[in-house]
Amino acid sequence: MAFIQVSFMSKTLMRTVPLQVILPVDKFTFGQPEREEKPFKTLYLLHGIFGNETDWVHGTRIQRWAEEKNLAVVMPAGENAFYVDQPSIGAMHGQFIGEELVEITRKMFPLSRKREDTFIGGLSMGGFGALRNGLKYHDTFGAVICLSGALHVLENPEESRADSFAHEEGYFGNLVEAAKSDKNPAILIEQLKEARKKNPSVNVPTVFQACGTEDGLLEVNRLYHKRMEESGMDIVYYESKGGHEWDFWDEWIKKALDWLPLEEKTEGLNSGNVNV
Repeated sequence: MAFIQVSFMSKTLMRTVPLQVILPVDKFTFGQPEREEKPFKTLYLLHGIFGNETDWVHGTRIQRWAEEKNLAVVMPAGENAFYVDQPSIGAMHGQFIGEELVEITRKMFPLSRKREDTFIGGLSMGGFGALRNGLKYHDTFGAVICLSGALHVLENPEESRADSFAHEEGYFGNLVEAAKSDKNPAILIEQLKEARKKNPSVNVPTVFQACGTEDGLLEVNRLYHKRMEESGMDIVYYESKGGHEWDFWDEWIKKALDWLPLEEKTEGLNSGNVNV
């Protein structure tokens, strides 16, 4: 398993940004033929609020499971920006995730360029970002994983400033206006629904959604599940015991990977000589 730390100059963010990448390019077994070389299926995996690009590796067993399934995983730093664009402060985080990040990592690494091999996922704020950008860039991403999505930030914006980091001077801009725009996943769900009425061949990603029954975001996740289901989207939704915590996300990212159209588990030599 190659674990790679990257920094590069971003055009959309106009600064150097960090990435961590899991790439199972060095996997091998003794006495077995070499694995066929082909581009890797790829998951762009987004962290939550107050986190960074290291969170998923520290909080879950994503590295082990990606190796087993020959999956590349790209983990960018999203700051506290909810992965949306705010041109007034020069922070094009949505465009960065949906366009630039995909393009530059495909140049850097042997990643598949097929939509059906390209996925986006995240937890909490990253769940919001994965759903929003998966729907916004539906011609790029074939599947979305939304775990404990922080989908409440643009619900009832007239009544609440939502979270302090989403205030009017922050990454959403004016919350009332943002709720009416494509920053809001609910708007994108309706837009794709109408687009498919005119053209049934419009690409719409499949969605895997899960939330803990002790999570304060459970009701808004139920609401979004209903919205997507009623719009005709292909969605699977799960609830299980757990809160807004790493034990839940560790369990459910594994189940989400099992749901994705990936290779069956394969063994290989690694740093602990496990499965030899």
